[in-house]
Amino acid sequence: MEKRVTVKATILSLLAAGLFCQSAAAQETSFQRKIRLPLWAELDAYPGLVESGSAESGKFNYNQGIFDHAIGQMKKLTPFLLNGMIYGWEFDYTPSDKLRGVPEYFEVREIKPFDGDAKKIHYEQPWFDESKVHCWANFERDDAMVTSWKQWSDVRNPRILGLGGGKVSKGFEGIQDAAQNALKDAVRNYYRKILRNKPKQITGRVLVDKIPAILIKSGEYQLQLDFFLETGIIKEYQNF
Repeated sequence: MEKRVTVKATILSLLAAGLFCQSAAAQETSFQRKIRLPLWAELDAYPGLVESGSAESGKFNYNQGIFDHAIGQMKKLTPFLLNGMIYGWEFDYTPSDKLRGVPEYFEVREIKPFDGDAKKIHYEQPWFDESKVHCWANFERDDAMVTSWKQWSDVRNPRILGLGGGKVSKGFEGIQDAAQNALKDAVRNYYRKILRNKPKQITGRVLVDKIPAILIKSGEYQLQLDFFLETGIIKEYQNF
């Protein structure tokens, strides 16, 4: 009897592993076309809210009192993240150099505005717990966007990973700060590994790959982002 149980368990494990691999491949394929973002916002992060109103099942109701600000933050966050996932961001980075008296400089800009595409975002299945508002944000890429993603995912564009923080007290701006710091962390770590000498300037473009991971720790948003990287220019110092 024990042998039969062991054999059955082994078969089930193999089937589960096969299904997991198929599921992972399906998710990768699906991500090329459909993006599904799990969103949440801390109610405690926004003081002064009045406990009034209620949630309307299946969609957002803007007359929800205590939920208004949190929902508004999520509706700012979604197009911001999708812009990085659909069109990408460009950066301009100058590493600090104490010997030369050069301060660190890092700037991030949109490659293309997302305003016209925001109407394609669909918010679904909102639910609330004691401290957070949750929902799903769905966006479907058109054919041109899918083609662009495939070009970005070319093996010649390395993948880089970064982690950044931003103050919860700043709300949506805190998440923007966390995203910029995550990108700076990813760029800095990548070029430190491949460049022997500290450069004068690095420019490039990135596309956010995979669903961002966001959490709150010690009063800060912690944001982890994966990117495809396309290097622009690397300027070296002419003299030491």
